[in-house]
Order: sequence, then C-alpha cells, then structure tokens
Amino acid sequence: MTRDAIQDLIVEIIADIDEDADFDDLNPDKPLRDQLDLDSMDFLDIVMELRKRHQLQIPEEDYPKLATLNSCADYLEPLLKEA
Repeated sequence: MTRDAIQDLIVEIIADIDEDADFDDLNPDKPLRDQLDLDSMDFLDIVMELRKRHQLQIPEEDYPKLATLNSCADYLEPLLKEA
C-alpha cells in the first residue's frame, strides 16, 4: 500500500467515524485530533478499524506515532506494504 493510499485509508476511517469531519484544510503535519476535534474514543475507533480491516495490532505505546496524517503513513507503510 502506498503512502497516499494509507493517508486515504485514514481519512476514510475518520469520515466513517465522524460524518461531520471537514478535511478541506487538513494539514498532514499537524495533529489530527486538534484539526478534526477527535477525542480519545474516536482515536481508539481509528485503531480498532485498522485492526479490523488489516489485522494490525498497534501497541498502545505506538499510538503517539499516529498523531498526524504523515506520521500515520510513516508508521503504517512498512506494516501495510503487502496490502
């Protein structure tokens, strides 16, 4: 899976969780939680959806690596390269 596909996947998952999310001015280097007003439950929903869709086990200590769209791609790219 490419970086762009991973970023699209994250945006798709967030859109499924929060129908009102506005991605127009999304900065890939700023925290998603701040830009999209996501709470901790929303963030856990993203992690659970990644587990469900791609059988990924993301340890809790790695959650900070999923803070921005770019950091999500950095973290997930090696895990999803075969997807």
